[in-house]
Amino acid sequence: MTTEGKGLARSPGALAGLKVVDLTRVLGGPYCTMILADHGAEVIKIEPPQGDEVREWGPPFLPDPDGSRGAASYFIGVNRNKQSLALDLSKPEGRQVLLRLLEDADVLVENFKPGAMEKWGLGYEEVLSQRFPSLVHCRVSGFGATGPRGGLPGYDAIIQAMVGLMSINGTPDSGPTRMATPIVDLATGLYSTIGILMALQERARSGQGQFVDMTLHDCGMALLHPQAANFLLNNKRPKATGNPHPNISPYSAFRTATCQIFVACGNDPAFRKFCAFLELPDLPADPRFRTNGDRVTNRDALTAILEEKLSHRDGHALCDELLAIGLPAGPVLHIDEALAEPHTAHREMVTELGDFRALGTPIKLSRTPGGTRSAPPRFNQHGDSVLARHGFSPEEIEALKRDGVVVDERR
Repeated sequence: MTTEGKGLARSPGALAGLKVVDLTRVLGGPYCTMILADHGAEVIKIEPPQGDEVREWGPPFLPDPDGSRGAASYFIGVNRNKQSLALDLSKPEGRQVLLRLLEDADVLVENFKPGAMEKWGLGYEEVLSQRFPSLVHCRVSGFGATGPRGGLPGYDAIIQAMVGLMSINGTPDSGPTRMATPIVDLATGLYSTIGILMALQERARSGQGQFVDMTLHDCGMALLHPQAANFLLNNKRPKATGNPHPNISPYSAFRTATCQIFVACGNDPAFRKFCAFLELPDLPADPRFRTNGDRVTNRDALTAILEEKLSHRDGHALCDELLAIGLPAGPVLHIDEALAEPHTAHREMVTELGDFRALGTPIKLSRTPGGTRSAPPRFNQHGDSVLARHGFSPEEIEALKRDGVVVDERR
């Protein structure tokens, strides 16, 4: 395991100087703002009085320094490099604090239910765009504010079900299956980051901010390749195929003597090379397997032949040999095995800072690398310092705490 410290000493990050006010909770929004923070943006995470609820999504939990139960791993995994301020936005005074923080902010990211910001007098069109014309306001919601499902709540698994992702995951025997990783939330975080950076790039030309309307629904739909493309061409309902790729063969998991391996032959030359390696020189000339289309049509017959040949081989060694000759293949590993892989360490994909351990950033920039600068914050850990930097006097800060606008302990 490694600490992403190589770039830490020499670079503040590609987004240094960017200020982000983060009103998000749970996963999609926080994942977006963590990506920005990993690469140098100042991210002020404003939590509600009860805190981001994923602080409770455990076990496991990381104990606080005083020995009390701290945040859950779910929170820890997507909130590094941020500052925490606990603010009650239901109070007018809390909204005034927010407006003060936005005076020099570049980006606002929030995932309130559509209409909440408008109800508080903080709508983008009516208020924020007028008061802060250069602000990029990104809203993450389930379905957006308009349309047949506009304003309705959305969660990852619900969207997986509704956009068809579950219907193409699993096997014919299992039926529709939720993807174990919250793929829609994570994809929404990624797409939101892209949208924000696009808006900032355009702002560099026009000087104007804009509203970035991101929904779990749209991002989930965007993940339906190639199944949606297949349907739009042949009008046949896609089905769950399990490990095999619906359009390519052999492109699936196969049993060996020691483990399952995944082999991906994306073209005819790769298939011929794979057959030569397995000492099956006549297989590519078999009419059932000459082209990819033939192999997809006769997938079951091809799988039986290949698994018979592979059943006596050590899968780990076999994959190393296949990769060495340029054929994509890999052992099917468990999470602990993947995290312990030497290449994972080499790519700095596990990051450590004191007791904090998490996945590292996959975005590798040569001059301005990102990485872990600070551990995920405790609740309201930076409240006093954030407010002081924005011109609040010690007396004003104490008054905000006394009135329940700024909250030291979760309610």
